[in-house]
Amino acid sequence: MSAEEPQDGSPEEDDDNLRYFVRIGQTDLDGTKSVERSLTDMKGIGKRMSRIVADAAGVDRHATFGRLEQDEIDSVVDVVENLEDHTPEWMVNRQKDFFSGETTHKVGSDLEQKRRHDINRMKMISSYKGVRHKRGQKVRGQRTKSTGRTEGTIGVNVEAIKEEQAAAAEGGDDDE
Repeated sequence: MSAEEPQDGSPEEDDDNLRYFVRIGQTDLDGTKSVERSLTDMKGIGKRMSRIVADAAGVDRHATFGRLEQDEIDSVVDVVENLEDHTPEWMVNRQKDFFSGETTHKVGSDLEQKRRHDINRMKMISSYKGVRHKRGQKVRGQRTKSTGRTEGTIGVNVEAIKEEQAAAAEGGDDDE
């Protein structure tokens, strides 16, 4: 076999079939990674959930995501959009929603929007967690006496001193 003859499955041929980005929902997923790794880039889907999605869609989870056929990608999209049908109730991230009472699994920007909505509701009713969110303090019972101090630092700011010295040195050269 000579070096000029391409082998079966050569990189030149494979790159033609590879989609570098696969769009699911409102998220661009990396097509060069495996299905399992690529799905974890979506908010609301971790390693375990990505395995469930790949198995429910009937796709090899170790296959490169960008090399899947369109019908396989469509089946993955269908499973992601209806995750509550493929997972047990305890595994979804919105169990018995406060307003609708439904059990759903939110992904992407829908998850962020619901989280912000929940925090705003806690602030409005002035629950303990809502008050902590309003004040910008820790919410889940962590220590606040010695950690998480974000106020101005007390002490010597070396960068400010160096800037002042540099400005003074430049100003001193101009006077001579």
